Amino acid sequence: MTTFNNGDFFRSSTFIKVSAFVFVSLALFYLGKHWSDGYQQLIFFNSRQSPFTSSKTASVSISPNSNKTFDLSVLVNANQSQTVSDETLAAVPTPSDPQALPPSPPPHPPPLVRRFGILDDNGTMADEFDIGEFDPDAAEYWGNGNETEAVEGDGGESRVRVNKFGPCPNNMREYIPCLDNVEAIRKLKSTERGERFERHCPEKGQGLNCLVPLPKGYRTPIPWPQSRDEVWFSNVPHARLVEDKGGQNWISIDKDKFKFPGGGTQFIHGADQYLDQISKMVPDISFGHHTRVVLDVGCGVASFSAYLLSRDVLTMSIAPKDVHENQIQFALERGVPAMVAALATQRLLYPSQAFDLIHCSRCRINWTRDDGILLLEVNRMLHAGGYFAWAAQPVYKHEVLLEEQWEEMVNLTTRLCWELVKKEGYIAIWRKPFNNSCYLSRESGIQPPLCDPDDDPDNVWYVDLKACITRLPEDGYGANVSTWPARLQNPSDRLQSIKMDAYKSRKELFRAESKYWSEIIGGYVHSLHWKKFKLRNVLDMRAGFGGFAAALIEHQLDCWVLNVVPVSGPNTLPVIYDRGLLGVMHDWCEPFDTYPRTYDLLHAAGLFSIEQRRCNITSIMLEMDRILRPGGRVYIRESLAVIDELQEIGKAMGWHVSVRDTYEGPHASHRILTCDKRLPRI
Repeated sequence: MTTFNNGDFFRSSTFIKVSAFVFVSLALFYLGKHWSDGYQQLIFFNSRQSPFTSSKTASVSISPNSNKTFDLSVLVNANQSQTVSDETLAAVPTPSDPQALPPSPPPHPPPLVRRFGILDDNGTMADEFDIGEFDPDAAEYWGNGNETEAVEGDGGESRVRVNKFGPCPNNMREYIPCLDNVEAIRKLKSTERGERFERHCPEKGQGLNCLVPLPKGYRTPIPWPQSRDEVWFSNVPHARLVEDKGGQNWISIDKDKFKFPGGGTQFIHGADQYLDQISKMVPDISFGHHTRVVLDVGCGVASFSAYLLSRDVLTMSIAPKDVHENQIQFALERGVPAMVAALATQRLLYPSQAFDLIHCSRCRINWTRDDGILLLEVNRMLHAGGYFAWAAQPVYKHEVLLEEQWEEMVNLTTRLCWELVKKEGYIAIWRKPFNNSCYLSRESGIQPPLCDPDDDPDNVWYVDLKACITRLPEDGYGANVSTWPARLQNPSDRLQSIKMDAYKSRKELFRAESKYWSEIIGGYVHSLHWKKFKLRNVLDMRAGFGGFAAALIEHQLDCWVLNVVPVSGPNTLPVIYDRGLLGVMHDWCEPFDTYPRTYDLLHAAGLFSIEQRRCNITSIMLEMDRILRPGGRVYIRESLAVIDELQEIGKAMGWHVSVRDTYEGPHASHRILTCDKRLPRI
């Protein structure tokens, strides 16, 4: 047995090894602490077994910035790993004669290395990776409170995981967050102008944090076009409309289905006959040619819209969630464009000069109240030269009160410079002027006045109604729209009115977007067999110029698209309507005004990477689940920094998710997250 005196021990290789190990450990600790100072919430942990204890403990050191939020993608990309230099390694001597040294005890097994980056050792994207230790102060970044938790990893450390979301109470099966906020509605100072039917969203932190349940016996919706005429009773189990409107040919019950004969209060003999009458009254309306985009106010179950679809006309059907609260739900279940909305105190969420025709058949609206402020909103939304069709009792009944209402309507429309084109039977049709010449030639003091020149008629998000006449653009923008179908691909003059950086290149941007989405949808049709999907109701959550919707039409997919323009970007809605498409403005930090189980396909391109700066993206995903039909699909095109978090949230909601490469290939900066919301097994 070899022995050492004090001098020999300090010269031994064992001492040199221990010293080198201590030196390297201190150097690594210093480097780690030095590099952590520039980052928020960087957490150091050590789960090694201490030589002074027999139990395995985990020690944690948290930087001074631990209470601040942080962006994981920035942390991963910015923080470069530190390595020990070759000179340091060369300083550790190797014994020349290993036999001369006593056998040393076997070293402790190295701790399990957990990767926190998204690149592997070869510099390629890893399929799976952890995102670090859980910080309870950062939970708000992930969601509304109870969908995140700390779970123990293999090494004793904690990391973030999104909990599975539970079901909401059964009384929320038709829940619309911003329209069912009972507490906020109770606090309204007045409800005489319909304020209770407008948006009153939950306060921050009080939004949806569960999955809206299905009605008992819910079934896969009947596909279009059969759904125009019948839907499953169990999917919209509300019979009040049958009781209230049974004699008006709206709706009936036949065993396990609702049937829609195609009638309405003012056209009990059928929508087709009613549309034929309008066409004969004013041939220039020319459905599917001059008239492509229509608004139906107070739509009932939307039979007017359903039968216009066969004439190549898109109709946005709107009605409030009033005593007939499920009429919009019936329309959507049928596969007809519709939204819950009310003409009350705020502008509707559509741009100026959006619609070729606006229709009201017994819509129970007093058009002449408050200096005609509601009809002035109709005037704002009508194209120059567009038509307003009114079918109501004052048009044809000869009673004193009704005749007075008719005279008030004629007086108001005259002051609006509308021309009464035709009055026949129970329908009256007016036409809006093509320019401002009539407005400017009115006598001084005539009411209502023209709006201020600086009023933006396309500004609609929480904007109060104005009792003034919206001016038409002096350059004729909006009045000279092409006929259908040429308008779908023709760049709109109103491209030049959009507030965005580009000016001369806008038409090129328009054409490039159309070509881009045409190629993408062509690939989906060919490789993913989209024509076999039962797509009917489609929502494009960040629509741009409407290129995605136009591509669906080009590839002959039998569906309609609601193009959403987020308030966080440029307002492209005027261009979307000039193309002959439907759209609406919305802020995705708030819920959307539609019933649950509304859409078959939700499409979002580049939405989350923008909105994550303003919104809780978990809340957006939960809202998507609320409005997505069971059996529906989601396509999300997003950056690498966001796609993995969205994938985890999708799994927590019970979606079947997968990540695909874009056509640019595996090294592109974006991926496609495809999700299926499958019908639960009973």
